[in-house]
Amino acid sequence: MKPTLLIRFLTLSALSFSLGSCTDLDVDIKSQLTEFPDSERAAEAILADVYAAYRGAMGRDHWMVQTLSADEAVSVSMGTDWFDGGRYREFHLHNWNADNGLLPSIWNDASTGITLANNAIALFGEDKEKLTAPARAIRAYYYFILMDNFGAAPLITGPVDAVPARSSRAEICRFIEAELLAVKDLLPTTVSVATYGKATKYMAEALLAKLYLNWAVYTATDVANYNPSTQNEKLNDVVAMCDQIISSGQFNLTSHKFMAKFRPDNGYQVKDFIFAIPYDREKQQGMTYSRFWIHRSAQNQFATLPQSVGGTFRVLPSYLEKFNLAGDERNASYIGGKQYYWSNYTEDKTRPFLIRTSKRGIDQDYNAADADAQFDWQLETTKEITLRSDGAATLNVGNDQKGRSMGYRSIKFYMDVAVTSANQRNQSNDVPVFRYADILLMKAEAILRGATATNGQTAQSLVNQIRAYVNAPVLTAAPSLQDVLDERAREFADESWRRNDLIRYGKFEDNWGFRSLYPAGMSEKFRRIFPVPTTVLNVNTHWQQNPGY
Repeated sequence: MKPTLLIRFLTLSALSFSLGSCTDLDVDIKSQLTEFPDSERAAEAILADVYAAYRGAMGRDHWMVQTLSADEAVSVSMGTDWFDGGRYREFHLHNWNADNGLLPSIWNDASTGITLANNAIALFGEDKEKLTAPARAIRAYYYFILMDNFGAAPLITGPVDAVPARSSRAEICRFIEAELLAVKDLLPTTVSVATYGKATKYMAEALLAKLYLNWAVYTATDVANYNPSTQNEKLNDVVAMCDQIISSGQFNLTSHKFMAKFRPDNGYQVKDFIFAIPYDREKQQGMTYSRFWIHRSAQNQFATLPQSVGGTFRVLPSYLEKFNLAGDERNASYIGGKQYYWSNYTEDKTRPFLIRTSKRGIDQDYNAADADAQFDWQLETTKEITLRSDGAATLNVGNDQKGRSMGYRSIKFYMDVAVTSANQRNQSNDVPVFRYADILLMKAEAILRGATATNGQTAQSLVNQIRAYVNAPVLTAAPSLQDVLDERAREFADESWRRNDLIRYGKFEDNWGFRSLYPAGMSEKFRRIFPVPTTVLNVNTHWQQNPGY
């Protein structure tokens, strides 16, 4: 069940500015009101825009950038379709630049969220700590996005006459910490439909845990200088934040089966979700993951879509191999092999998915006399992804059935079968940002890296909580850090955390997929952060581009 949208009596959109295109900032925002709002209900209405600011980016570009730059998936082209100037190819090969079209929305949407939060804080008055705490917490989250992806960012906490110089990544990191520590005990502790998708004490603590786990990454003097052996002074703080959430008793892993948590009817009732971004195919649009995963010729296999799909995303075989634990429910995150129709999220083996095609339709290079004879062919996807002989420049696999069927597909965020053409491929699946499962695995990792174990929990017992709820074999010995990283791969696939994990583990420069087509990308450590988009620098001419770009 989805939460009801709040009716906004005040919109801040007209007051907002993007840090990439700021003009007149000298606006008396309180003059817009005839009566100054000072109630919690008014605060919620005003904050609705603040919470929604990043919905578009998280629903597409943010997810694409995090997923394609990591070892999860590749976005291929099919003939001339979906090359799109190489914007997807660049993230797989690690040779993106500041003109890449997927980066601006990450910067601009987070910046807009910061501005809206600042406006909300000014409306209520900074002295009203209880009312402003949620805005400060979500502002910290938006700064986390800027810092994690771009490093330095302009630190703006109120009205300004001009956009200031960018503060260093370490300064932004410490600002986020200070803000969250200042407000977390002022935030709601209720977990219900009323607080779903909003800043709570537990959202702040989860963000702090994530910040502390990556502390050595974010405070390094240079992104290229970080390595996994770098001392992290905040490991015990990771454990402390995780313990606060665990001891609250508000969350668990077992309210839903693994795959059911990500369906289009998910929401506040999923007790694994600490903070999520709500989506609705009609009212809260922007989430379109399935469009890129669904087989180009099999859109009716997953959902009866009235529109064509992209079908460009394919899981990398080396990532798929991690889903190898007997009985593990997470193995169902990807499908492949012979394909069948689906009913109520279950394969119907009595109904093979047949396509009317020809031998030439299956393989465009087939030229025998019977090349165009029509017959029914059962769709079958393969694990391996092979480029055409001329495909290196565009990651082209071909637009025949052979090319369309290379690579297993994610069905974790299974599309709503009730979607219509009016919905423009939008999904109703809410996207979790912080989950209880992440809290357990972050605590396990912190202990393995040197934090003091607490409450009788060990890295092994924490990982086994994850294993047990998905019916995977439990560990019989203490895990290694690699074991935890592999567990994170299985648990958080398609949830936009893999790039973050690989950088922390020092594996972001490893070789996977077709990375050898640009071998320099395996040594260019400056790519651990992205360039500031050209469109942003064109306005903020006093800023310098990130090193290496």
